Amino acid sequence: MTFQKIEHPLDPVYDGGSRFLILGTMPSPVSREKSFYYSHPQNRFWQVLSAVFDVPIPFSIEDKVKLILTHKLALWDVLASCEIKGADDASIKNPIANDFGALLAAAPVERIFTTGQQAYKLYTKLCLPVTGIEAEPLPSTSPANRGRFPLNKLIEEYTVLRTGRKPGLIL
Repeated sequence: MTFQKIEHPLDPVYDGGSRFLILGTMPSPVSREKSFYYSHPQNRFWQVLSAVFDVPIPFSIEDKVKLILTHKLALWDVLASCEIKGADDASIKNPIANDFGALLAAAPVERIFTTGQQAYKLYTKLCLPVTGIEAEPLPSTSPANRGRFPLNKLIEEYTVLRTGRKPGLIL
């Protein structure tokens, strides 16, 4: 597989109530084709969020947007463009960060979470100096991460989006 230059094709999902921003790296080929985030049928993102918030798994884009906004979340990606081989985040070259200025001005974002280590590394390197908001990495919901993070472990980790606390943290 060869490198392909990708320009981010999707708008961020947020509104004036979004408190937690969830960032991936760049939409996968399937997500770009279906025009929405985490659209690969094997990706567990929507299954995890539905379990965290105890709601039915959303299938339409409208229902996915509703889930995000109802629970005061925002959804986007770290990168505006990059060169990448397929959906392999580890292959990313020449990354250019998204401009978070408008989103952060319009939404009262308190915390930023990344879906995976590559998104976390890219955010920390390219975006943190501009936003001044530290990101907190969550495990990737990618099918490639099934061995390391079974569904129940992902749900446990993503519960921070509902409770505001990491699993096992006693306050």
